Amino acid sequence: MILESIITCPQCATAKSETMSADACLFFYTCTGCGAMLRPEPGDCCVFCSYGSVPCPPIQAERLAETGAASCCGG
Repeated sequence: MILESIITCPQCATAKSETMSADACLFFYTCTGCGAMLRPEPGDCCVFCSYGSVPCPPIQAERLAETGAASCCGG
């Protein structure tokens, strides 16, 4: 499980490494460059999934489970 993600602001392109909680999503994030309040894009559960280099741990776990299930079935 990767717990570090680089959030990149869509408004000013400031990028900052942030540590993610292993069991919670982050719904709001204030850009350290321009002060913009980032919220998840429609369909995403958190700001890491929308603007991060790595999705949040719950989504990582979900994707690993899907990959594991596909490989177990010979897919």
